[in-house]
Amino acid sequence: MAEPEARQRTGVELGVGIGWRAELDLSIERMPGVDFLEVVAENIRPADLPESLHVLRTRGMPVVPHGVSLGVGGAEPPSPARLAHLAACAEALGSPLVSEHLAFVRGGGIEAGHLLPVPRTRESLRVITENVRRAQDALPVPLALENVAAIFGWPDDELTEAQFLAELVERTGVRLLIDVANLYTNQFNLGLSATDALDALPLEHLAYVHVAGGYEHHGIWHDTHTTSAPEPVLDLLTELCARATPPGVLLEWDDEYPSDAALANELARIRTAMSAARESG
Repeated sequence: MAEPEARQRTGVELGVGIGWRAELDLSIERMPGVDFLEVVAENIRPADLPESLHVLRTRGMPVVPHGVSLGVGGAEPPSPARLAHLAACAEALGSPLVSEHLAFVRGGGIEAGHLLPVPRTRESLRVITENVRRAQDALPVPLALENVAAIFGWPDDELTEAQFLAELVERTGVRLLIDVANLYTNQFNLGLSATDALDALPLEHLAYVHVAGGYEHHGIWHDTHTTSAPEPVLDLLTELCARATPPGVLLEWDDEYPSDAALANELARIRTAMSAARESG
């Protein structure tokens, strides 16, 4: 059970990392400049971890379990079985925290198949606050929630995404995983200012940051994690770093995997974007 003070604990220093995928295991093992990892929790079994994760853990590399199916944004409480799995992943990996998405994923037993945005209403905030508290109580380490990419917004929203997250943080002490690629997606698709969001988010509760690439198709930006991060996404990382020092920044790449050199170059671009904020300051 997570103690109340653990909920308020500041983020540990993670550095620059990459999302661990089975297809990238050897690449990551031999790649310099990787400080921490994130692994999709639903893709591993805590009692039988991939050998690569054992190897990387013996090197002292932190590994964060990243859930994609908990669904704290739904009307129903989070599944005890899913929470137990996240907790077991954290314990097996010796993780400093667990991350998930602030998303709606199912209702009435029907899976949406996507990480959908939650209705940003006061009633939704009340329900999600209780769901987050239940999740925190079931986890042995702090929880961080990620903002999601969207191609639509709910018509009855009463709060911006940043306001919603800020109030959720105030009520629960939950940490934030800010995905700057998702902020860019929402700016591109919905006209929501990413810099305004950065100005309004409680970045002092930042756990770490996601960076990823995508592509535009028929006027819609698709956050695919299959391409190099575009410059506007890295510019947003620089903007974020000008406002706060993120404990960690992580590259996501989920398919159409490039060469080791290309991945190393992406990590170098992330470091350059982070240092640009320090140099301008």
